[in-house]
Amino acid sequence: MADRPADPLRPHERSVATPEAFDAGVWFIGRIRTPWARREDCPKRGDPDAGPACRIEVFEPWVAALAGVEHKEWLQVLYWMHLARRDAVWQNPRSGQGVTGTFALRSPLRPNPIASSVVRLLGIEGPALTVRGLDCVDGTPLVDLKPVFPERPAQDHARSR
Repeated sequence: MADRPADPLRPHERSVATPEAFDAGVWFIGRIRTPWARREDCPKRGDPDAGPACRIEVFEPWVAALAGVEHKEWLQVLYWMHLARRDAVWQNPRSGQGVTGTFALRSPLRPNPIASSVVRLLGIEGPALTVRGLDCVDGTPLVDLKPVFPERPAQDHARSR
């Protein structure tokens, strides 16, 4: 597990021992820049219409993979919530709905802290994309970018998040 200390559990929450080894690996392909320095400052969901403009910086050698992205209006951004604990199985959400299993929530606390946001692409300059609709802390590692295809309107994607 990570070297950072785990956040304390809330009342009635439960954590488990995590496996000793990982089943697979990932490469972080970039870094996300947002106005939020702390998790508690992040919005619950990003707003692709009125949220702040954020920057996605793609690392070499992955910059060439951006070819054609400039023609997409909507992107799905997958990112690694590196500050989240990974051992919570029961959580007590701030919403006061009582103890709930991790897989029934969109909380960042999960075994594999992968998040997904559908964002509006505002522009591209070299290896950097300007987007609107993110909800993560500044410096979050980027896992992947995928286009959102017109067969299912982006608004439907945004509502289903």
